[in-house]
Amino acid sequence: MSRFLIVTADDFGLHASVNEAVERAARAGVLTAASLMVAEPAAADAVRRAHEMPHLRVGLHVVLADGRAWLPRERIPSLVDANGRFRNRMFIDGVRFFALPNVRRQLEAEIRAQFEAFAATGLRLDHVNTHKHFHLHPTLLRMLLRIGRDYGLGAPSVHSAGMRLPDEPFWTAPASAMLLSPWLRLMKRRLRAAHVRHNDHIFGVANSGHMSERLLLQILARLPAGVTEIYLHPATQSGAAISPSMADYRHSDELDALMSPQVRAALAAMTAIDVSCGGYSDLADDSRRFKGHHHDQAAVAADPQ
Repeated sequence: MSRFLIVTADDFGLHASVNEAVERAARAGVLTAASLMVAEPAAADAVRRAHEMPHLRVGLHVVLADGRAWLPRERIPSLVDANGRFRNRMFIDGVRFFALPNVRRQLEAEIRAQFEAFAATGLRLDHVNTHKHFHLHPTLLRMLLRIGRDYGLGAPSVHSAGMRLPDEPFWTAPASAMLLSPWLRLMKRRLRAAHVRHNDHIFGVANSGHMSERLLLQILARLPAGVTEIYLHPATQSGAAISPSMADYRHSDELDALMSPQVRAALAAMTAIDVSCGGYSDLADDSRRFKGHHHDQAAVAADPQ
């Protein structure tokens, strides 16, 4: 079985230094995708950069916790605080999403608004995921699949968008693999029933904000068969400078890992043999799923500018 690799930067649009890091890593030839937060302060700058890099696959990073909402507070008063931000209390809100019809109606409105905002950018939707993997919540997943279909998620087309399955191999995250196993099985069944493309493996859950050169080299050396997504949070600054909730994140170290000559050389060697790279929209179907975008080997091997 062939191997297909997606290397994604999350939080595109959160901060100017995130956008700068995404552009540098994408032009260096390692980063293949980015997940856009449409309501954050640097979203317009992220969209501008993305249009200048048509090889970068861009998806929607739906924010329903610890971030800005797209709709004004008066439209979704049960979801946000006085500043129009979602709170960082996922367990409590997860219960409310399940139990309260009025909250679900507001939630659906906000999700659709974020899809609409992404569509208005003119970028092709490559994938959909959520901040802090909130789409593991069955109620949210159901809404995302239903609403997302109107915007290309699981649509019957060659370049339809996919969705991240946060299923990390046991050897990197034994605790989370065991804890999340029932939800991951349910999610996988629903994605397949909705004909939504998804990854087989992921890396970045257990080491979120701390993906180093050493870790990337280890992952590449053991890259499994099938579709693998590696996601990071690169930026030119780190920690609280990006977000108060990310005080311990080593964003600039993650950028350094993506720019590492050793990582780029390892990936170039792999793509020369049996690894293809790109985004979810490059996975056409089961028979052609690995015939997606390949890196320009010269770009991977060249020093970044």
